Amino acid sequence: MKNQEKSPQLELAASLPDFLCFAVYSTNLAFHRAYKPLFEELGLTYPQYATLVALNEEDDQTVSQLGEKLLLESSTLTPLLKRLEAAGYVTRQRDSRDERQVRINITAQGRAVFDQVFCGRDAIIDATGLDPEAYVRLQRDLIKLRDNLLAASRK
Repeated sequence: MKNQEKSPQLELAASLPDFLCFAVYSTNLAFHRAYKPLFEELGLTYPQYATLVALNEEDDQTVSQLGEKLLLESSTLTPLLKRLEAAGYVTRQRDSRDERQVRINITAQGRAVFDQVFCGRDAIIDATGLDPEAYVRLQRDLIKLRDNLLAASRK
């Protein structure tokens, strides 16, 4: 019998910490913990913050457009938007050209909250312990991974 090396695939799946999906999942949980004090201070959740980021980037979007960017179904996004509206961070209005569409806009108060969290993200970036090049490379790799997985799920 020849001395064969174990397949890398078998090694990768040996224990829970070795699963890529668990590494991504647990890293997501760690990010939520890191952001938690900042979000609690402002009364936000991560999905609400991500929504403010998307609206700050491009205002006056439909619920469908936001849902595509945030990877959220409208049944999840609509209650989130209602809470943001109640807090005074966004407005929701029916589209005058197509009343089936609801358009979302960030308010001045929403921009102020976005700015507060955005300024606080430097501490989160520092907490990663990554140098700027490694940070950007990891972010790019994760986006590629996400896009590949989404494409594979649509086949």
